[in-house]
Amino acid sequence: MSALTPRPGIMKIAPYVPGKDSVDGKEPIAKLSSNESALGPSPKAMAAYTKAAAELHRYPDGGSEKLRAAIGRRYGLDPKRIGCGCGSDELLNLLIRAYCGPGDELVYSQYGFLMYPINALGVGATPVAAPEKAYRCDVDAMLARVTDRTRIVAIVNPNNPTGSYLTKEEVRKLHAGLPKNVLLIIDAAYAEYVSKNDYESGIDLIDKADNIVMTRTFSKVYALGALRVGWMYGPPAVVDVIGRLRQPFNVNAAAQAAAVAALEDIAHTDASRTNNDIWLPWFSAECVKLGLEPLPSVGNFLAVGFGSKERAAAANDWLMKDGLIPRMIAGYGLPEFLRITIGTEKEMRLVQESLARFVAAGR
Repeated sequence: MSALTPRPGIMKIAPYVPGKDSVDGKEPIAKLSSNESALGPSPKAMAAYTKAAAELHRYPDGGSEKLRAAIGRRYGLDPKRIGCGCGSDELLNLLIRAYCGPGDELVYSQYGFLMYPINALGVGATPVAAPEKAYRCDVDAMLARVTDRTRIVAIVNPNNPTGSYLTKEEVRKLHAGLPKNVLLIIDAAYAEYVSKNDYESGIDLIDKADNIVMTRTFSKVYALGALRVGWMYGPPAVVDVIGRLRQPFNVNAAAQAAAVAALEDIAHTDASRTNNDIWLPWFSAECVKLGLEPLPSVGNFLAVGFGSKERAAAANDWLMKDGLIPRMIAGYGLPEFLRITIGTEKEMRLVQESLARFVAAGR
């Protein structure tokens, strides 16, 4: 009798390893490993979450109608073209399940989000990595890897973990070079942090095309990572397909209530962006002064280069001993870097001081 075996491809998956949340089992001074919001959730979102507890015996709105309407109001979008999920992770998984299968290929950027190749392998498809230039997605390299087996081209814009971004023109060039039967997925989880004039999340393109979709999250600037709420905007046909695949009550009631309140608290969101606008460039400049090599970033994090994987590992241990948790990103093929979330002023000054001691010690 043969042994029980999973579908081909699944055992090739290296399990995703999230950022650490403790130091030797103790609460950290600063957890800067998961790109979470420095200011935490909106008080209005927390109040809405608490209020929802009185109705825990009720099933949630299966269509996330109020949440989709609130997203539509906030971003000027048609709610009928919005789909909600248990984090954008669920939506990315559903999109790949819907449009990829055995024998198909998914093209992604070399240092792109690890869930793209993981999900591709999970459905028996082949993930194809396109090399980057100077730690940026290379549109020409992506297009060069599109074949008649390609079903999805997936990017992260801004990219995690490098912090780079594609301009509006580059995204349009990528889309224009794809066959009509290839779906372009844009994971724009960090879009709210971007202040560059030449950046565009993909919304304008989606309004004019049938083969492009954008995913967003409430885990970053809206600070609801624990609740797992994400959304997508796409062509009606794609939204319909995902609606058929998703679970009937995939976003819980308390999460929906908190997300609606978070969208409405614009002052809190603005404060989060302002904090990032101040401390991202400050921390990057301080790293340069220390002789480190930060990559240009438009997200709420910085990939800091240490010159070698050994030195990056030593810096990680040093920071951890000081109660500061960064993220090692060797799993992304960047062992010589640490990714550090932009926190509060106090947290960033603590990280800078710790790194200064690390450098002064000749490490």
